[in-house]
Amino acid sequence: MNASILLEKEAVENLLPQKFPFVMVDRMFSYSETELTSGLNIQKENIFLEENTFLEAGLIEHMAQSVALHTGYQFFLKNEIAPTGYIGSIKEIEIKKLPKINDTIQSNVTILQEFAGVTLVDIVTFLNDEEIASGQMKTVLAK
Repeated sequence: MNASILLEKEAVENLLPQKFPFVMVDRMFSYSETELTSGLNIQKENIFLEENTFLEAGLIEHMAQSVALHTGYQFFLKNEIAPTGYIGSIKEIEIKKLPKINDTIQSNVTILQEFAGVTLVDIVTFLNDEEIASGQMKTVLAK
């Protein structure tokens, strides 16, 4: 997990439709047309923290925003404004462990299929190289 950071917090936030305090991605480690690696350092002001534990809803939102970051960066590279996207479906999400305050999680997004504004992705989230969550999401761009 010692990848260099490609984009920092402010640049990442500019590519996401979500705004503080709802931003659950604060760094991008790598990007290609079919993959992205994102990260989040869980801070004390995070709205998904309960008794210093990052909740399931926060993990799922982090995964979804990692997909949104891929789309946002794709449009940014083309000098276009990214349309808003929505989660079309979530399936087979497995959460094995919940991170704590000050942990940094990292998610690997793999684009499985992209057609007519619908993207199917596989996401795996890690904490210190240990897989803590995984699943598939389908996102849909607003027309």
